[in-house]
Amino acid sequence: MEDSMYSTKSVWSLVAVVAVALFAVSLQAEDFQLHAQAIVADLAARNFDKIAAQFDATMAASVPPAKLATAWDSVVASAGPYKSIAGMRQQEQQTYQVVVATCQFERARWDVRVVMDSKGKVAGLFMAPTPVARGNANPSEIDGDWLGTVDLGPMKLRMVLHLLTSESGLQATMDSPDQNANGIPVDQIIRSGDNLKLVMKNLKAELEGKFSADRTTFTGTLNQGANFPVVLKRINDKTELAPRRRPQDPVKPYPYREEEVRYKNPSAGNDLAATFTIPMGQGPFPAVILLTGSGPQDRDESLLGHKPFLVLSDYLTRRGIAVLRADDRGVGKSTGDFNTATSADFATDAEAGIAFLKTRPEVDRKKIGLVGHSEGGIIAPMVAARNRDVAFIVLMAGSGVRGDQIMVAQSQLISESSGLGHEQAEKNAAKEGEILALVVQEKDNAVLEKKVREKLAGAMPEAALGAEIQKLNSPWLRYFISYDPAMSLRKVRCPVLALNGSKDMQVPSRQNLPTIRKALEEGGNKNIEVIEFPGLNHLFQTANTGAPSEYAQIDETIAPVVLDKIAAWIRKVTSR
Repeated sequence: MEDSMYSTKSVWSLVAVVAVALFAVSLQAEDFQLHAQAIVADLAARNFDKIAAQFDATMAASVPPAKLATAWDSVVASAGPYKSIAGMRQQEQQTYQVVVATCQFERARWDVRVVMDSKGKVAGLFMAPTPVARGNANPSEIDGDWLGTVDLGPMKLRMVLHLLTSESGLQATMDSPDQNANGIPVDQIIRSGDNLKLVMKNLKAELEGKFSADRTTFTGTLNQGANFPVVLKRINDKTELAPRRRPQDPVKPYPYREEEVRYKNPSAGNDLAATFTIPMGQGPFPAVILLTGSGPQDRDESLLGHKPFLVLSDYLTRRGIAVLRADDRGVGKSTGDFNTATSADFATDAEAGIAFLKTRPEVDRKKIGLVGHSEGGIIAPMVAARNRDVAFIVLMAGSGVRGDQIMVAQSQLISESSGLGHEQAEKNAAKEGEILALVVQEKDNAVLEKKVREKLAGAMPEAALGAEIQKLNSPWLRYFISYDPAMSLRKVRCPVLALNGSKDMQVPSRQNLPTIRKALEEGGNKNIEVIEFPGLNHLFQTANTGAPSEYAQIDETIAPVVLDKIAAWIRKVTSR
């Protein structure tokens, strides 16, 4: 990302700038793996009815929940209690996707093989002991877990490579812990002595490098349109692979009720999987729906080891506010197509959440609000402008100007924070602005591709250029860069709290807070509060520079002053 035109859609898109090139596609391409992970989790939780509901007609007729329970109990009796997923791999067989989850039990490893059709229906579910490693002369030369970083310029992301020699040969999976992406399959492995090349087709990526003579270090390059340096070291202590626990992450048992729920978006035909947290005590309670930032996000808005929406949900629920937070459509346990969706589509998912909350007796139907972060801060006013069931909205780093203006400003600020000189960063941002102007003006994808190729001729490798053009033509990007949030803000009549950090480089506060205030006032809304918090970044962390490179290094997930302000403001506007 040393030049913003090498970025992906996720780099451009608000909060998802942290999901730069490494596995920006993974959360979309790995839907089948996420489905398989959910099935394993449900097996461990003994949710056999829930799993059976996902079977196709043949499986439903032959494997009732009771039979599935018997099979699982047999595995547990043999291998001991289930512990975790140690690795995953995926392959296509005819019209089916086959995901094999290697599961670690107390005494052994077993493979759970999930066969799914194109719609995610389970057409096969098998369990068998994981094949034992072959007894060749050097089974552990490179076998094991390798942990290190990918250097993306403005930031570094952790990478884990799992290598295992089995009866079928050398196998590999990869994790990107900071992006909550685990068990990423490797489709092709080429080894020659100390040299290793891994091909990941779904990511359109290759990892190529060399092991040190003592087999303790792997040094190479990840190629995914552009080249990124990678250094991995063999680890012997498995605790190094444990997920980072941030100080603000809540610890169970919680002093409130928590439910896993599902509800349908009738306008799009997709289901949203969500967590609903309900305060203890006498209801009905005011309630909020949390709306995630851009890019494929789970219900916790997990990124770089942080779970902002888990922290925010816990804080609000402890203070008497019910909270609904859902996986984005097509992400986690939610259904639907994320790749073709725009902010307007996500707004209908939010409205489906409102309809769900209105059915819950614990919720005061007249006190339902929306809390949107980043792109969610664009979606909240969209919904509030047309849906009178919205009693209030909170905009966390929401934008007040068009997306192309956001991206140009973002490009310059982040480039300068990465060490690029002001003049060069300004030139790069201007060039990006020219490309985005073409996207806004040219509606024909083929004509746009021709013009972009002419504009960027020689500026980047062909593979990177092709990927760039594909992203420029995406429905989400086309909508985002041409949409003016002020149109909806002028129509919002409910109370609004707009927040931003003074060090936000992704949605700069000086560019956006004044325009948000202006649009609301032009519409006649007098119940507004606009706050810029000194020293906070896009994630509302207390930051040094505000650069995305700091996000993972900061232990704080959300500054307490922000959590307190949001909770107090909601209690105030809902007490009237």
